[in-house]
Amino acid sequence: MGSGCGWIDYDQNGLLDLYLVNGASARPNTSKHAARSALYRNNGDGTFTDVTIKAGVGAEGLFGMGVAVGDYDNDGFPDLLVLGYGRSILFHNNGNGTFTDVTDRAGVGNIRKWGSSAAWFDYDNDGLLDLVIANYVDWSPERNFWCGDKGPGLRSYCHPDVYRGEPPTLYHNNGDGTFSDVSKRSGVGIKPGNGLGVVTFDYDNDGWQDIFIANDHMPNFLFHNNRDGTFREIGYSAGVAVGIDGQFEAGMGTDAADTTGSGRSDLIVTHLDQQLARLYQNVGEGYFEDATFRSKISYATFHLSGFGTRFMDYDNDGARDLFMANGHVLDNIQRYHAETTYAEPKLMFRNAGHGIFENVSDQLGPDFLLPRVSRGAAIGDFDNDGDLDILVSNNGQTPQLLRNDGGNANDWLQLLLIGTRSNRDAIGARVRVSAGDLVLYDEKKGGMSYQSAQDPRLHFGLGHRPTVEEVEIKWPSGELTKLTSMKSNQVLAIEEGKGLVPRPFPRVPGRST
Repeated sequence: MGSGCGWIDYDQNGLLDLYLVNGASARPNTSKHAARSALYRNNGDGTFTDVTIKAGVGAEGLFGMGVAVGDYDNDGFPDLLVLGYGRSILFHNNGNGTFTDVTDRAGVGNIRKWGSSAAWFDYDNDGLLDLVIANYVDWSPERNFWCGDKGPGLRSYCHPDVYRGEPPTLYHNNGDGTFSDVSKRSGVGIKPGNGLGVVTFDYDNDGWQDIFIANDHMPNFLFHNNRDGTFREIGYSAGVAVGIDGQFEAGMGTDAADTTGSGRSDLIVTHLDQQLARLYQNVGEGYFEDATFRSKISYATFHLSGFGTRFMDYDNDGARDLFMANGHVLDNIQRYHAETTYAEPKLMFRNAGHGIFENVSDQLGPDFLLPRVSRGAAIGDFDNDGDLDILVSNNGQTPQLLRNDGGNANDWLQLLLIGTRSNRDAIGARVRVSAGDLVLYDEKKGGMSYQSAQDPRLHFGLGHRPTVEEVEIKWPSGELTKLTSMKSNQVLAIEEGKGLVPRPFPRVPGRST
């Protein structure tokens, strides 16, 4: 399946560090030679240093899948969750460059489940981050069935229907460093799924975060937050369980963002080849419409297998574009489909306005077009120059860090939100930015993409607008913050109840203007 990647400013120096999840044998291996994941510290000069052993976050021997970053104890230092087959590992950030494995004490091991993606979010608005994990199928090495054509010895991955699905896991933060498994009583863990991607967002703008899970070859889940500690699964009634043709599809990655300026978050779901990536437009009243064809993203995705995906304003023109990382799951796929390759190019769709996207992938340079067996995708401004860069994990290949050179020719604004009454990561906060005739909306979400962790800052491309008239933040606690008359092209740290606070965001030397 392949694994994810993520951004984490683990030492809080204003520079994004990166974490790469690696696979290993599905059978436990705790020897010193076991495969491990890796943490790289941003040196601030365009290079990174491997600090995995010093930091203690190797997750040695874990058949790694996803990564999720969140400050679950509100101490100001982001903690690290690594998901995998059979168990997950929670590393507590000690604030001194090292981490401690607190999985057993915290009670979030997700034992005997195949955790794929996870999201930190505050579902009950108590100021503490809870955790939802999308689980894949009930597989084991003892039931590793042969699928494919046995005659010529051509093996392929089994269809997920061969195995039982697993319900998602929901952990409630008890506030004392421990969590309680509330999966069943909350309603989230009742239905089995084949979960691979997850995003938490407030689809109906009622102030409470909901959960969307992309399922592999079964209907997607949308869990509506009932605001009483329980959820109701409404994927079909909301129009996001399946596409307009009513067929189950191989849901992989997902993201949510306002792509039309409506103030409502739309959804993207990537799928395997011979299917289409689906764009669901949020039309209000709790309903989405399948806008895949009218948005013009459909045909470019048909022969590609999409995984990591994000809405991102790569050119800072004020409209959120759409990125997809692609790669097939079968290394012998050309024996079955001559027109399909194992390594595949990435896609970037530029938001042309009015709900229309145009494929501009061939305009972004030769490195962007290099075919790779891509899986995870994490978007972030690692060099603090004002445009969004792309980190991609590739199956059996080196990862790629694609630096955005020139996206900052337009104006921009980035916001680091710091909760006090709300959770410190401010997940669930809603933001409105007004700059001249441009009004942008965003929400601090959890999860996103495919098994990956994103830049914690909210990014707003502004086109040619050197000043911002107003920034309005509605925190999960209900508190409202308004800031007026500020310059564009800067990163602002905003603390709930206080306003602007000083934080360093050093610029990394590079080619960008």
